[in-house]
Amino acid sequence: MSSQPSLTRRSALIDRVLGGIERVGNKLPDPFILFLLLFGITAVASTAMAWANVTVQLPGTDEITMVKGFFTAEGLTWFTQNIGVNYLGFPPLATVLPILLAVGVAEKSGLLAALIRKAFGSAPRWSLPYAVAFVGVVGSIMSDAAFVVIPPLAAMVFKAAGRHPVAGLLGGFAAVGAGYSTSLFVTSLDALFAGITTSVTQNLPNAGSAVTPVSNYFFNVASALVLIALAGFIIDRILEPRLGRQGIAREEILDDDAVLVPTVMNTRLTDTENRGLFWAFVAGVVVAGVILIGVLLPESPWRNEDGEFLPRSPLLSSIVFIVFAMFVIPGLVYGKITGSIARGSDVPRVMGQAIKDMSGFLVLAFILGQFIALFNFSGIGSWLAVAGAGGLESIGLTGFSAVVAFVLLASLLNLFIISGSAMWTLMAAVFVPLFVLLGYEPAFIQGAFRVGDSATQVLTPLNPYMLVLLTMLRKYEPQAGLGTIIARMLPFAVTFWLAWVAVLSVFFFFDLPMGPGNGIMIPQQ
Repeated sequence: MSSQPSLTRRSALIDRVLGGIERVGNKLPDPFILFLLLFGITAVASTAMAWANVTVQLPGTDEITMVKGFFTAEGLTWFTQNIGVNYLGFPPLATVLPILLAVGVAEKSGLLAALIRKAFGSAPRWSLPYAVAFVGVVGSIMSDAAFVVIPPLAAMVFKAAGRHPVAGLLGGFAAVGAGYSTSLFVTSLDALFAGITTSVTQNLPNAGSAVTPVSNYFFNVASALVLIALAGFIIDRILEPRLGRQGIAREEILDDDAVLVPTVMNTRLTDTENRGLFWAFVAGVVVAGVILIGVLLPESPWRNEDGEFLPRSPLLSSIVFIVFAMFVIPGLVYGKITGSIARGSDVPRVMGQAIKDMSGFLVLAFILGQFIALFNFSGIGSWLAVAGAGGLESIGLTGFSAVVAFVLLASLLNLFIISGSAMWTLMAAVFVPLFVLLGYEPAFIQGAFRVGDSATQVLTPLNPYMLVLLTMLRKYEPQAGLGTIIARMLPFAVTFWLAWVAVLSVFFFFDLPMGPGNGIMIPQQ
């Protein structure tokens, strides 16, 4: 008789629904072919729209822009001249590749494994999902680097504790992605959104309170705490048990021959490993101290022209370098002490191994870069946003139902326009004035946008970091596809969306401040 508990009806229903989604999703073509088809569809659609003289007027401007067609003289010459630029200019490459090189040094030297064994070897197993959820949700302070760094580390944490590494990998990604627009800390995204909102409101009469980087802080903290608890619960009670019910063994592919070995790691470190960890920690403190001193100097070149760091500054543009340094230098120190990196020639070797592990993503990035570039060149993304905004405005909803409809529209558009700043630029210009006329504070509408901007981005294949995740997942499950990821992300996305809207409704109906000096409704004069 099996020792495994019998499935409840609810578990069986969840498995059937998610299993069906996974099977349908995995019937999609290989991601490379899928995006090649999407490129072709966009090329044909843009050409048809160009021939039909479809135009888009960006909110806040008087300029009318025509949708550009691919199969036109302008479109074809653009493509033939920029095919290399489209690939090398694909934004995630600038984040992924340097971090892969750095993480490769820290991982192949043994630093990451030793650090995780030291930190989590004696931690209660039940707490790990919530620790991963916490790190993932607040990891947005690292911007896009969090998508590359946190999921594989979460997998290693679970592996060290004898838990399912795939649950850590996917749970870490879900926490980073679905909670990207919120944090317990003020991030560069807060300043960026505030700047966009202010640019819209500065010419509006009676636009309410000024919007600052902390205008959504109270809402962000409440949202982050709820999302951390939910993410940990879903990882622990839904994702990991379902992986077990699917019969996916806790195994890891360790070499090119696909030799599978158990994942439970010995948490006891040798004296050499402990010594390596100590000096790696010292090296990390030194690196952080040097960076901190350089940044805090009054005339620091990492400040902006106003001598500040927000909303934009060289410091915030140097996040990838900071992450790179914080992985490479301690990794080299640890490797030198433990002997895992004995010679200088070992450094490019381990970096090369890291790039080799992600070679599949580099191939996918080529076609994805072409698709994203065409999508932006054609102007279809802007047309979708403006058309969706006009449709919602024509419905004439008022009250909280209008806010929920706005959040839903942002969630749908987020499946196509991944950049939160680009989408908020388009939507703020239409909806902030609209909701101001209805009496809502701009900071409240900005907070509502955050819900739609984050909750669904872990479901769309247009999110380039989903393809990074797929490459990582295939180390554990070689047959995994986009349907696998979408089915496993769906419980996070749906639960996060509903809970986040619930938090928004609490702030709305109890008239709680969204942040210092920013409420829900514009005070009556």
